[in-house]
Amino acid sequence: MPPKTKTAFFCQNCGVESPKWVGKCPSCGEWNTFVEEVIVKTNNKQTVGSNGQTPNKPQKISDIETSEEKRYDTQNNELNRVLGGGLVPGSMVLIGGEPGIGKSTLALQIALNLKNHTTLYISGEESAQQIKLRGNRLNSDNDRCLIVSETSMENIFSHIKNTKPDILVIDSIQTLGTQVVESAPGSVSQIRECTAQLLRFAKESSVPVLLIGHITKDGNLAGPKILEHIVDTVLQFEGDQNHMYRILRATKNRFGSTSEMGIYEMRSNGLREVSNPSELLLSSNEESLSGVAISASMEGMRPFLIEVQALVSTAAYGTPQRSSTGFDLRRLNMLLAVLEKRAGFRIGTKDVFLNIAGGIKVNDPAIDLAVIIAVLSSSMDISLPKEVCFAGEIGLSSEIRPVNRIDQRISEAEKLGFKHIFIPKNNSKGLDTSKFKIKIHFVSKVGQVFQTLFKQ
Repeated sequence: MPPKTKTAFFCQNCGVESPKWVGKCPSCGEWNTFVEEVIVKTNNKQTVGSNGQTPNKPQKISDIETSEEKRYDTQNNELNRVLGGGLVPGSMVLIGGEPGIGKSTLALQIALNLKNHTTLYISGEESAQQIKLRGNRLNSDNDRCLIVSETSMENIFSHIKNTKPDILVIDSIQTLGTQVVESAPGSVSQIRECTAQLLRFAKESSVPVLLIGHITKDGNLAGPKILEHIVDTVLQFEGDQNHMYRILRATKNRFGSTSEMGIYEMRSNGLREVSNPSELLLSSNEESLSGVAISASMEGMRPFLIEVQALVSTAAYGTPQRSSTGFDLRRLNMLLAVLEKRAGFRIGTKDVFLNIAGGIKVNDPAIDLAVIIAVLSSSMDISLPKEVCFAGEIGLSSEIRPVNRIDQRISEAEKLGFKHIFIPKNNSKGLDTSKFKIKIHFVSKVGQVFQTLFKQ
């Protein structure tokens, strides 16, 4: 008998199924996201457990044998750091980012750098000639990197069977389609089925699969949310096309930490790894300006110093404006309220604009102290000494709370030539100050920092 066909409506945002079209998705709350798709139901149903025999048996957790997984070195230190040490055999890694941010460039650089492994690079968006032109710009060549332009899953598995690659790269998952599903490529059903087939191949063959995914206008990965649940690692490639810096973050990682960050610089010949981001995130302006403070921040295990810029001015339209770039706006409002209530500074009637230099986003709470000092510097129009940096979290009673990895923060500041660093007083416990040449100021309240820096 031919397979039964039926249609259903799927939300293009979260993947929930509905028998009829609805305006608002009952699952994710988005409007006008339901699209009709054809579903194929096959008659060959598999009965599970009919004879009571299963290939796997329950084991005690103490009896399960484990072994240290050998990872593939991608020859890219920034990517290795974010992944947790390299590509794990049989893993699926999803890289998402805005159009033109450099996802395909990063994937091709990885494929060309893996000279000791056979890599199959499958592109559904570009022809082999276009990929060759990008490879020429990268000034890299690898005879073990095989390129094919294909969108059919059936043909892709045929190429895999013929080439037997060690690593598989798919650019992108939204362009693939399989004959099992009768909907257009990029639909929820196609993405879900193609990803499931690739996952089955990766786990059975122990071949790592690197997927590139599109994102929506909201910045989320396009396709159903199940796509992020299926894969082992989700990497977000961030940055502004008007800036040369690109940031690679892990939002999910089954084989490593999600707090690591990789920084790249986009050049005409590809992406260059930035091994010391502190020097790039600090301006080389010789003139001392008010509203600028340096924070000793951490991203995972990696310390770096960033420049916090603030501008405080009289509200021109009666209602003061609050604007923040690279820093949580709600946290900025909280810090301004602390200054108003606890420290006695009248900032409620002024416009406050905050910017994190370099176009990066910072989630480290230790940047709070630098934010407050930058705001005060701009408000009083008094510039700070260039050799001073800060690290500390601000509480609601204006106390400066301790932060983690204080040794690494101090060492990074000393390495870059800073002479003074203000850190929380509670971080002094167990800290050996004799090994540092930089002068360490222990402070417990915002008022202490203000008296030290702005006393006339």
